[in-house]
Amino acid sequence: MPPACRVAAVIPTLNEAGAIGPTISALPRAMVDTVLVVDGGSTDGTVAEARTAGAEVLIERRPGYGRACATGAARAATLGAEIVLFLDGDGADPAEEAGRLIEPLLAGEADFALASRTRGPRAAGAMGFHQVVAGHLIGWLVGVVSGVHYTDMSAFRAIRRTRLEALGMQEMTYGWNLEMQIRAAAAGLRIRELPLPYRRRLAGRSKVAGTLGGTLKASIHILATLLRTAGALRRGARA
Repeated sequence: MPPACRVAAVIPTLNEAGAIGPTISALPRAMVDTVLVVDGGSTDGTVAEARTAGAEVLIERRPGYGRACATGAARAATLGAEIVLFLDGDGADPAEEAGRLIEPLLAGEADFALASRTRGPRAAGAMGFHQVVAGHLIGWLVGVVSGVHYTDMSAFRAIRRTRLEALGMQEMTYGWNLEMQIRAAAAGLRIRELPLPYRRRLAGRSKVAGTLGGTLKASIHILATLLRTAGALRRGARA
């Protein structure tokens, strides 16, 4: 572990063997000081593969995508990280492009940078039509609520750790990404949304978009998050 950690990558995983190793290896280690894999109970060798690739593995038994992200962010804080990079462990996010998200933050030009899959080049079959439409629809709704228009809710993002801590994140499920975007806009963070490539996953099966049940469950959580977060921000503004 380096004595000073400027950038920590947080990767939530659940049965991503065959993908997590290449994902970690693709990260630009000249910029990413440490990799934190937060595993939710994989049974397929994900943990061993992540450790072999050089990651620190945290086991998070409590359910929830947001919970895994929060656990990783908390560990990044103990390491003194200035920037927390989030990405999925299935190989779909172009880990080798992480520098494009990190650089504006290191240069002091942005507080929060995230990838847009809908604006960037996508491999055939990487995203369903419903995901593209949902990204634009939710982005438009967030714009109505916060005044900042997004085109996607990609997991691939980088944020200053102190800014993340100040957001007061509450969502511990699929709504984590959307809540971060709404709260970042409401807090007046300097935001950049960058078109980046998106690929098909390297191995395994999606826990969300890959199944009808997963898609419906995630959609319910996302809509609930939008309403809940918007309501909380309005109450806070009145107070």
